[in-house]
Amino acid sequence: MKIYSPMAKGNGAYIVHKLLETKISGYQVEAYNPYLTLFPPLLWKYRNRVADILHVAPDYAPFFYVKGKPMVLTFHGFSLDRELDAYNTLMQKIHYRTDLKWFTMSALAKASRVVCVSQYLANLVKHETGYKKDIQVIYNGVDENSFLPRSRSSGKYIEVLFSGNLISKKGAELLPGIIRRVDDRVRIHYTSGLRAGDQHFEHPRLIPLGRVPYSEMHNVYPAFDMLLFPTVREGFGMAAIEAMSCGLPVVASNTAALPELVEEGRSGYLCEVGDAEAFASAINHLAENETERRIMGEFNRARVEKFFTLERMAREYARLFDEVLLAR
Repeated sequence: MKIYSPMAKGNGAYIVHKLLETKISGYQVEAYNPYLTLFPPLLWKYRNRVADILHVAPDYAPFFYVKGKPMVLTFHGFSLDRELDAYNTLMQKIHYRTDLKWFTMSALAKASRVVCVSQYLANLVKHETGYKKDIQVIYNGVDENSFLPRSRSSGKYIEVLFSGNLISKKGAELLPGIIRRVDDRVRIHYTSGLRAGDQHFEHPRLIPLGRVPYSEMHNVYPAFDMLLFPTVREGFGMAAIEAMSCGLPVVASNTAALPELVEEGRSGYLCEVGDAEAFASAINHLAENETERRIMGEFNRARVEKFFTLERMAREYARLFDEVLLAR
């Protein structure tokens, strides 16, 4: 069985599909430059007429589709979400309401099966598109053998990690407000994400890590005491699961798919979107309670091993691909 997966390189969905490539025999990811989507017909050259199954994200799926070949769509997020309008530029709004919406609806019409990476996302896709067929939820998985807990000696500071792009959708603009409200022993280290640019914060306890390659992230999480994840929307939340796999408690937004991952009071704490005071309060509480951080970290590691492993994700996709071929 040959499964072909053309993906824009560098984003979170690309990483998930590359993980599947390591576990499913015959699975091939074909990476393309995301700038090609500025003129989508250029994507036609990535069509594959030999593969048995096409596995792709929905946004530009019609340009990879080959008539008569089964196509499995996986929604990793949903750009058409109207709740995100306040965070989009005018050009993005036009793009999402016109051509991208048409591409997505066309992909749904051609799909053999549709997958979402959370129940929240499945409900959203059905509500926004009117899709009537079944949507299967397959949670993303993390390589739990790479993202491992490690003992860390206590230091002068409580070290907090913010991992993601420095954009408003990820809650980056809250960092200055949060750092002003937390104890002086707390430092927040932040990555630049894919959209690195030159943005930084002028505060001695907001410490830039720069752009960290994904291949190094399994070494980054264990150096911290907790993850701060104040995102506005999240189709899944890979940063949360990676941190949990490394035995960290998580302070995250109470929104979208995150309550499916982070169990309030046991995995960490969920705060209302945009509430810097609430995030700071949760961080301060965990900063003062080393035993609670340890217990939450152990709970999170066990939760990942039970529900969010790479092996489980690969097994569910392999079963799905077998079903698609049998139906064909």
